[in-house]
Amino acid sequence: MNLINSSASLGGEIVGIKIDAKLTKDHIDFINTSWDERLVLVFKNQNVDDKTLINFSKNFGELDPPGPNPYGITFLPEFPEINVISNVKSKEGTPIGNLGDGEAVWHADMTYQEIPPKAGILYSLEVPKNQGNTHFANMALAYEELPNALKSKIEGKKLIHDSAHNSAGMLRKGHSEIKEPSETPGARHPIAITDQKTNKKFLFLGRRPHAYIIGLDINESEDLLDAIWEHATQEKYTWTQKWEKGDLLMWKNLNVLHKRDAFDPNTRRVMHRTQIKGETKIYA
Repeated sequence: MNLINSSASLGGEIVGIKIDAKLTKDHIDFINTSWDERLVLVFKNQNVDDKTLINFSKNFGELDPPGPNPYGITFLPEFPEINVISNVKSKEGTPIGNLGDGEAVWHADMTYQEIPPKAGILYSLEVPKNQGNTHFANMALAYEELPNALKSKIEGKKLIHDSAHNSAGMLRKGHSEIKEPSETPGARHPIAITDQKTNKKFLFLGRRPHAYIIGLDINESEDLLDAIWEHATQEKYTWTQKWEKGDLLMWKNLNVLHKRDAFDPNTRRVMHRTQIKGETKIYA
């Protein structure tokens, strides 16, 4: 088993192992060390059923149930730990998964919770060719290179993370539209956080729409957030996963942002996803 680093500041491919095989402690230790270093890992040409996906995921922590979706349904009742990400509909016209075929903007998953999931694992069953890519951004490097003027402005500041919408901008079931950003529902987290394992400092931004920096005038909050997001999502901080069937991808949810490109609604994209439960509250 080996790690092949991408040419970017994050991302790497683990080669020489099938995750449906019995993994030893040495295997898991190698994956974890590689993951800490590269933040996003991909295993290509895997053949994984739902039970195997769950068992593999449990090597990295307790599983978190999927967040709420706009339809208020459980996509896989027999495997409730798995979330389905898909644009496909059943013969009856019911969505078999979440997020559709549109763009999913830059975000980290479920940061509206007090203890957000620490990681996500996504397996591709069906993907359109050369469409629906997923992009990741390194929030450690983005913080490291953040201009001092911006660092001083976010020092000690907290951000409201919107719980009403998903990353595709769809309103979650049971929520209504928010007119005033300062009244956005969701957790309040520091804008800059420290990874408790590696002691690295990261930007922790969640999602741009409906965000608000507590204690600032609305216009001041909007201007500061725009400046931070413009910096954090520069191409030099990013790496792109170009999906193929059988790819399994795992990422550090608290340490990166990710987004998905829109794709042709007449194509099929079916992904199964688990997430690893966070262990502690978010600290500066």
